[in-house]
This record gives sequence, C-alpha cells and structure tokens, in this order.
Amino acid sequence: MLSSSVARTAFSKASRQLAPALPAVRHYSTPVGHSNLDLRRAKDQEEFAEALKQSQYFPNLMKHDALLDTHHTQTFPPNKHTPFTNMVTVRNNDPSIFRIANELEKNPNNSGEIFITDEIESSEDAMKPIKFLHLSAKETQKLYRAMCMRFVKQQTSKGKVHRISVLVVVGNGNGLLGIGEGKDGDGINAIARAFPEAVRNMDYVERFENRTIWTEMEDKFGSTRIILRPRPVGFGLATNPIIHEVLRIAGIKDASAKVWGSRNPNHVMKAVVRMLLPGHMPTLMGNGIGGQGRTMEKGRELRSVMEIERDRGRRIIPLHT
Repeated sequence: MLSSSVARTAFSKASRQLAPALPAVRHYSTPVGHSNLDLRRAKDQEEFAEALKQSQYFPNLMKHDALLDTHHTQTFPPNKHTPFTNMVTVRNNDPSIFRIANELEKNPNNSGEIFITDEIESSEDAMKPIKFLHLSAKETQKLYRAMCMRFVKQQTSKGKVHRISVLVVVGNGNGLLGIGEGKDGDGINAIARAFPEAVRNMDYVERFENRTIWTEMEDKFGSTRIILRPRPVGFGLATNPIIHEVLRIAGIKDASAKVWGSRNPNHVMKAVVRMLLPGHMPTLMGNGIGGQGRTMEKGRELRSVMEIERDRGRRIIPLHT
C-alpha cells in the first residue's frame, strides 16, 4: 500500500511538470458589477431625463420667473448683536406678482422682468379677481348662473351702512357646481366679487346615470329643512323654483324636493348646494353647523360611484343614456 501511494504522488508531480501553463481568463459581456437589467434601467433613466429637459414642465433656471424672482433683498452686515451676515427677502404686492406672471404668460418671448406702466397700474380692471381665474373668458361665459340678491345693513358707531349682498351659484350643467357670496354698495360690484369666488369653489357632483341623485337626502340649514329624492327617467324636476335652478345648473334632470320651515331664498340655495357638494357632512362627525352626527345611512352626503360599487361588490352599469 505504501509503494502504490508513493507511485501516485510521483506520477502527479510529473504530470504537472509536463502540462503547459494555461492562463485563467474570465470574459464579461457587461461591465464588472452591472447586469443587463441595471444597464437597461440606467439607459431608461437617461432617456427620461433628456425627455424631461426638453418638455415644457422642466424649469428653466436661466429664465426669469415672476413668482420666484420678483422680490427685493436687503443684506445686513455683522454687528455687535450678531457675528453673522443676514439677508432679508421682502415681497410686496405692488405690483402684484400674479399680475406679472400673467403678463409673462401672455408674452413668453420676454425673458426679463416686465415693468408695468403707470397706465396699467392705475387701471382698476387689471386687479379684479376675475382676471386671476383658472378659466378663460370664453369658458366663464359658458357657465350657467343663478343669483339671489338682498339688501343688508351693518350697524356702526356712525350709523347704518347699507349694502347689497349677492349669492351666486355657477355650474356647467354637467356635474360642476360652485357657490360664492359678495357684498358691496353697488349691485354690479357685488356680483363681480361673488362670481369669481363661486368659480373657484366649483366641485364635482356625483350623479346617478348623469341625470339624478344617488339616494334620498335630508338636510337642515337654519330654520330651512329640505328633502331631496331621486326619480326615474323622464320625471323632471318637481321642486321649489330656487332648487330647480340649482339642480339644473348642476346637471340633475330628474328629482323631487320638499321644503319645510323658512323658504328664505338665501337659506334654500345654500342648503341645496351644501347637500349636493361632497364632504360637507361626514358620517358620525356632525352636520357641518354644530349638529350631532347621524348613524343611519339616510341623511348623509352624496356617495361616490366607487364607494357604492365597493359596498355592493359589483360594478354599476348605467342602463340609460
């Protein structure tokens, strides 16, 4: 046994001496430490960054921005109270930075600051709230409106101040609804204040088959109590005249309503809009004006399509067009 092991050892040594030395080479098709997936992901990121730079949403830091760059700065050197240099940025509203932004948007070729002339600064029309709406003049003209006007008095130490209060409800007749209120000594100026507020407050109203409300709703605003009920196709709007106008503006075609208590047009209009707009009366959290929350399904706010589909466990398909 000893002789055979010695022979094997000698044979292995001789074979290693006779065999040529082959270098160990490992070939990489990709750079060391990176897979094909990593390279593809890096390439996609580079392409996305290049597309973002070329798009209109990528900020150009070399171009003057009215909302970010229109300001005045003042530097305070170190003094006996502090060893640091402080810089204070002051933003004033004369002229308004939003007015400058609108001017830059109208003149995109102007890359520098816009100096507003005295003629524009003295103009009161340029500072009206309707000039800063997110809708254009054509889009605002297409909106449906309903107004409720009343005279109000404010008792001051110098006597009573008489003004006109205007409540405006606007909508596109297809699900959008908003309400705004304005007061002024002149009726035209009061409407000019209420209309932009109503446009800014517009929200989407959930409708069943784009024609009626989802469920029966009840609400109380002040001494006005209203019940809204959904109705079948072709029923129409059998409601109070003010509720009829609000539902028509919201795009609701089939519904009925009953009003108890005070029929003050101002209260009726506010109550109906509050019932239609979502989120004003969360379940078990109160009715929005200090009342207790309801525990029953009846009497809560409008439910969305997705919420009802989730509760039923099946998709809702409209049968009427």
